Amino acid sequence: MFRVAKQMPIDQLLVDHGPVMDDIGSYQCDLCDAELVHKIAQPILSGLSAACVDSTTGDFFRSPAMVAIELRKEMVDYITQRSETCISEMLLLAQVADGGLGRAFEQVIDDPAEIVACLMEDFAATKRNLLGRVSGWILSDSRENKIDDFVQEMEMNHFWMIDRREAVSEFLVRNLDYKNEFHCSMKFEGEQQLAEHKSVCSFRPVKCSNLGCRVSFVPCMRTSTTRFAPTKYCPAIRSVRRWY
Repeated sequence: MFRVAKQMPIDQLLVDHGPVMDDIGSYQCDLCDAELVHKIAQPILSGLSAACVDSTTGDFFRSPAMVAIELRKEMVDYITQRSETCISEMLLLAQVADGGLGRAFEQVIDDPAEIVACLMEDFAATKRNLLGRVSGWILSDSRENKIDDFVQEMEMNHFWMIDRREAVSEFLVRNLDYKNEFHCSMKFEGEQQLAEHKSVCSFRPVKCSNLGCRVSFVPCMRTSTTRFAPTKYCPAIRSVRRWY
């Protein structure tokens, strides 16, 4: 049976310490694209499940549940530390491959969700035991089924809830969004200025104005891509479209 343990120190990322103040004394806006944060938080649990399953494959004395707490902390430490350096690492490799043509930035992945997926895969690879490194096992349906089953087991036991995973993914978005497309990078000299900015920040969550719709969206993403458009999810608009 899976036992839910106390939250580890990694959950300190969840503590609200108030406005973020950087080294020079200015207050930084901490708002970011909530849709992307949620999108990244979803597969983080699958990444942990994969690491737990692979590290205990063929082990008669340990189960995925027995290593989940330990590997959760290791995985968060790994992906957060890598998120601080992977952009510069990718840029350096791209510059070498570019050969001085000046198109290095075009070759660097700019989707934080895609980068996080790669980081989680790298972490899982470091936890595979001898049997887990067999190519047949990595690609087998049995492995995928065990990963899915353990994800469901963790969800049923409320292990590492979505809000706690979102705290981690929010931190990752700020580190990986080097183009400032998914988070606000504005800084202010005082809390009052910061509070005034947050009320109009383009990354603030806004509720859909259509009657009966509970969807929230990020204003700056409404026109930039249909992936974040409220009309895609709004039941009020969908009901109207059925008449056309």
